[in-house]
Amino acid sequence: MAEISYSLPDRIQDSAEDKPVPGKTLSTVGTMAVPDIVFGAATLSTLYNTAEWLASDVPYRTLRLALRYGIRFIDTSPHYQESESVLGVCLQRLASEFPRDSYRLMSKCGREGSNFDYKPESIRASVMRSLARLQTSYLDVVLLHDVEFVASPVWPIPYCGDHERALSDPRVGAEWGLDFTKPARPWGSGDDSILAAIHELQKMNEEGLVRAVGFSGYTLPTLLRLSRLIAQTPYLRPLDCVLSFCHSTLQNNRLELYIGPILQHGRVKQIFTASPLSMGLLGPSRPAWHPAPVDMIEASRVAQTSVLGGWSGGLPNLALGFTMRRPKSHAETSPYNDVPTVIGLSTPQEVHEAVAVWREISIPGIKTVRESKEHVVRSIFQAAGWLNWSWSTPANADFDKLAVDQLGRRVRPSPKP
Repeated sequence: MAEISYSLPDRIQDSAEDKPVPGKTLSTVGTMAVPDIVFGAATLSTLYNTAEWLASDVPYRTLRLALRYGIRFIDTSPHYQESESVLGVCLQRLASEFPRDSYRLMSKCGREGSNFDYKPESIRASVMRSLARLQTSYLDVVLLHDVEFVASPVWPIPYCGDHERALSDPRVGAEWGLDFTKPARPWGSGDDSILAAIHELQKMNEEGLVRAVGFSGYTLPTLLRLSRLIAQTPYLRPLDCVLSFCHSTLQNNRLELYIGPILQHGRVKQIFTASPLSMGLLGPSRPAWHPAPVDMIEASRVAQTSVLGGWSGGLPNLALGFTMRRPKSHAETSPYNDVPTVIGLSTPQEVHEAVAVWREISIPGIKTVRESKEHVVRSIFQAAGWLNWSWSTPANADFDKLAVDQLGRRVRPSPKP
């Protein structure tokens, strides 16, 4: 893959808009002491934004403002196109204000576009390239990217729907490979690839190149199965962290059910939740590649309309607040209850708003209006049959439609070729 060239404009704006609004300082949570808000740098690319935007000073100003607010944990990946290269250039220019030891970097490996390569030598080469792009000698965290695409296919057919059943119904759980009465085991070559990749990352941890190791993914039962497998593999250490996305949102908050089991059975130290807007499903503009079924997208459009004029900031603001205060384990005595939120931020205004929402929801007291609006949105998804519904990943449109049919929902038929 050709290296990405990126340069900043000579002149960078630094006005009142680029200064933090005075107020409560972000807290840190969990055993890794992560800020409540993590800067999601997938936005620093043409994956979510335009080439014209990327050529402006806005990416730099957005990152700088986030750091000034105390959002000192940054999430990126080679899969996010230009992101690592943009970050490397921006952080070097910011070095006098924010030296390397003032923030932490989390990147990923194993995926670029639709290509997955978990071979140990490829994992090492990917991490070394990330170090070069980010212009740093170490990474604070490295995750295997989207492990469900590589994992052995241990899941029921169909494998979309409500992930709660994998925990509440032993028969369904067994179909996901979640029989806790038996030792964990690899189910095929995909699982073996994941174990080998984690082993390589843990070697790099011992070499000082990587300070923490984990994986990311969408499918909750698979994240639980694999974290348990790694914890029980003799030559590996339990994962330092797991990143889940799109499962602590107004549309789907099933991560709450999985926090305790992942901590307990996977012996994982820290869980992250990402995509409070469900990769744009709950935002003002949904990417064309979004995997949600068409009727879920329609339910989201109805939800967007339901809060127009009735809530400042609309659905995105409401969704941010829901995620920031919701991802808590049901095990109240757990020392790992708090889960930081990875939020993709594209403009200084979005940074200001994210911090303002966090400050609002962090103040003790009942948020009656906010919670009532959240209830309206979740009721819309529930009435349409999409509340807590997870799409198939890897994608399989036939499975998605089959699950819908089994649950008695009506969907629009796919257009014939």
